[in-house]
Amino acid sequence: MLSIFVIVGGGLGTFLLGMKHLSEGLQAVSGSGLRRFMSLATTHRLAGVGTGVVSTMIVQSSSIITVMVVGFVSSGLMNLSQAINVIIGSNIGTTATAWLIAFAPDVKMLGLCVVLVGAALYFFQSQERLHNIGLAFMGLGCIFMGLYWMKEGVEPVRSMPAVVEAFKSLDATTAWGLAKCVLVSLVFTALVQSSAATTAIAMTLAQQGLLDFEAAAATVFGMNIGTTMTAWLAAFKGSAEARQTALAHTLFNAVGTIVLIPFFVPVILPLATSFFPHYADAVVVNGVTTYPHMAAPMAAVHTIFNVVTTFFFLPFTRQFAGFVARVIKADPSEKPHLSALSAAMYISPVIACDQALLEVGFMRDSNLELLSATRSVIAGEAEERQEEHILHREGVLDNVQREITEFLGKIMVKRAPAAVSARVRRLLRMSDELESVSDETAAIVKATRRLRKSSQDFSPQSQRALLAVHDRIASFAETVSGFLKSPRPRFDLQRIQDESADIARFVRTSRLGQLDRVGPEDPDSPMRVLAELDILNAYDRMRGYYLNIAETLAGGKKG
Repeated sequence: MLSIFVIVGGGLGTFLLGMKHLSEGLQAVSGSGLRRFMSLATTHRLAGVGTGVVSTMIVQSSSIITVMVVGFVSSGLMNLSQAINVIIGSNIGTTATAWLIAFAPDVKMLGLCVVLVGAALYFFQSQERLHNIGLAFMGLGCIFMGLYWMKEGVEPVRSMPAVVEAFKSLDATTAWGLAKCVLVSLVFTALVQSSAATTAIAMTLAQQGLLDFEAAAATVFGMNIGTTMTAWLAAFKGSAEARQTALAHTLFNAVGTIVLIPFFVPVILPLATSFFPHYADAVVVNGVTTYPHMAAPMAAVHTIFNVVTTFFFLPFTRQFAGFVARVIKADPSEKPHLSALSAAMYISPVIACDQALLEVGFMRDSNLELLSATRSVIAGEAEERQEEHILHREGVLDNVQREITEFLGKIMVKRAPAAVSARVRRLLRMSDELESVSDETAAIVKATRRLRKSSQDFSPQSQRALLAVHDRIASFAETVSGFLKSPRPRFDLQRIQDESADIARFVRTSRLGQLDRVGPEDPDSPMRVLAELDILNAYDRMRGYYLNIAETLAGGKKG
């Protein structure tokens, strides 16, 4: 039993590792192209379904596509109805793995050959694309090797009457037996978060004669519900829109299961086996009887289930989306935090960057709001409550910047294309600069309070000078912040640098003007001018931070 457990468990682990490497390699090869391709889902419902099918076949994982969809919905790049169309398509696309397993020849030799090719590309090629293709090949080879070891591991089970009897109790021709098949596959798929792993094990057990074909095929119903666990892990503490997407995925598969289960024995099984009439033919090798042709009709059952469910739901996706939206109501004021995102989001670095960009956008908008409030402070129009708001929001942005750093730090240890890694570094730089801007607004409030505490106030002339500097900085901040709203901004960096230099000269002139006001005719002027210089220095630093952001977006310093 220990030997069986180690071999089957090791085979399953090798299979899951192969799925992980295959998906990571294919994601890295496709890069942002996959993201752009998935954006086609916004055009038409059939385009959404087709996008889900092709995208899932590209990365060989419906879980990753579902997590990407959750990220798109959370980012506002896709609405719930469009997300449902992609999820429907991903359910069809994931059946490609079952067909791949079903028609793989000698999995042992095939796995070793594929690993050999992959290792040659991965270890002996420096070009990033070939390197990632090699990783994908090694992942595919590990999938085949995992299948081989699982098959080898379950062979001795046939000599154990108690275990064989337990498998035989899973009789899908009875209502109770069918329910047990669905429940077992549901739980197992939810635990390993891979419907492909459940498919591989069910096919292996059927080919070894340990599990009846009907029972093995019935695992399709359970695995389709169990695989939705990944979406819940990605959305559980996320936005309401993310939870809506996860609920839609679960309801789609659960309702499809409930509707089609009565037709499983009388319709679906005969239809699937009609394409493969020799599926039950036995092959005897060295006295061991196997049924190698059972995998193909199981893949057919999987495909029939998902295709029929798609045709059942597709005309009603908008109504279905409306129902889900009523079950989980979205709060327009809700703002998701990166720290609340599940680790499942890390399997898609591109979408992780989109999530981080949401937080950078929040920091951008918050700083513009803080700049507007700071002007009221200098003009003497702000109440204490508004000053406290500036100080509180500065603390909030400190936390947001820390969240972004921690979140993207975990992304950096994952395999990602060079373009994604560069984007992560840009996001880290911009979040740091924006957090520094909020620090300066708090510094201005504190300088004003110090002046007020010493029973002084800005002179009319000083106040006009400070407000003039503020308006130049605020206008510059608005200009640069506008570039942050575009995924690929195009602007004249030289013009931005010239404007920054002009503002810097204006600040220096204002600083000299403040120093000229120090004199014996005003004994309190040194303390007042010191506070005013602190404020001018804070504004000058803000100018530098926004210039750094513009240069980061442009890809480096120019001019």
